[in-house]
Amino acid sequence: MKLKYGMNPNQDYAEIIEGKDFPLKILNGAPGFINVLDALNSWQLVKELKEATGIASAASFKHVNPAGAAIGRPLNETLKKMYLSEDLDVSPLACAYLRARGADRMSSFGDFVALSDVVDVPTAKIIKKEVSDGVIAPGFTDEALEILKSKKGGKYPVIQIDPSYNPPDVEERTLFGIKLAQKRNNCKITKDLLKNIVTKNKEINDDIRQDMLVGLITLKYTQSNSICISYDGQTVGVGAGQQSRIHCTQLAISKAHVWFLRQHPDCIKITENKDLNRNEKDNAIIQHIENKLSDMEKKDWLKNMKGLTLNSDGFIPFRDNIDLAGKHGIKYIVQPGQSIRDEDVINACNEYEMVMINTGLRLYHH
Repeated sequence: MKLKYGMNPNQDYAEIIEGKDFPLKILNGAPGFINVLDALNSWQLVKELKEATGIASAASFKHVNPAGAAIGRPLNETLKKMYLSEDLDVSPLACAYLRARGADRMSSFGDFVALSDVVDVPTAKIIKKEVSDGVIAPGFTDEALEILKSKKGGKYPVIQIDPSYNPPDVEERTLFGIKLAQKRNNCKITKDLLKNIVTKNKEINDDIRQDMLVGLITLKYTQSNSICISYDGQTVGVGAGQQSRIHCTQLAISKAHVWFLRQHPDCIKITENKDLNRNEKDNAIIQHIENKLSDMEKKDWLKNMKGLTLNSDGFIPFRDNIDLAGKHGIKYIVQPGQSIRDEDVINACNEYEMVMINTGLRLYHH
């Protein structure tokens, strides 16, 4: 199956080498190499998230990393305005995508969309409004498919995947002419991973457990090192691909700050400006946050940041990550544990009255 080109246009030979029980159908457009990488990673994320929660799930991918991922919890009035969907008909699947795309709309510009369920008309109409490079899902209603086929002058890549497909246990990769093989990371992330609460504070409810599942499953398909901050059924900050964990934490928190500041009344007013298109509103909001809101206004508004979950793909090596999290509304920590400094990290969490769970499961992904 020929692809548009490789990772760059000068890599003019690219194709999918089809194997037994090939699960993909290209229903429209001509995806490129990176599109397929995004499609396959993001599909695994949403399939696993739907299995873990039972709720329609979505992911917005850019350059083999999730800009956002979410389950289809209903939207309150502020989120409807913030996600530019106040006048739209929404389904649970559409809510999931609005949340995933809305986690970091700047990073999601030109995203690849993954959806856990058959794509309905409300979801297709939302995707058509956004700057996006393609979509993968287990199916599409006839009307939804026609809406998506009309995008990008008829060239929008639409990929259907067989949801029953299970890949082999061993995966291979060729790099610099050398073939590598490993067992596929087929660990199951379920609520059973969330039983080992190691802090004095052990108060946790089912909604928070869902947030933790969102965060952990997102990390499983995020380039490491990575930290994911989850809240209200979605990611609100993904810090990916940093060499030190504290930098991952700083990046994730800075994105969570932007997510909360976008709900500031001044920013919500910008979403109501009918003279701006969707992308212009996004840019205007970021410019307002960076240049118009004072430090004091930001500080006052960010006091609303409470009850967030910080998820880590590897063990937290030093308490500096906890100290940073404690200053920015993080209440829950999920990490593998098993560091030689676990006791220091646990003591730091106890000082902030946080709940921390050690899963015993590392989730590196490259």
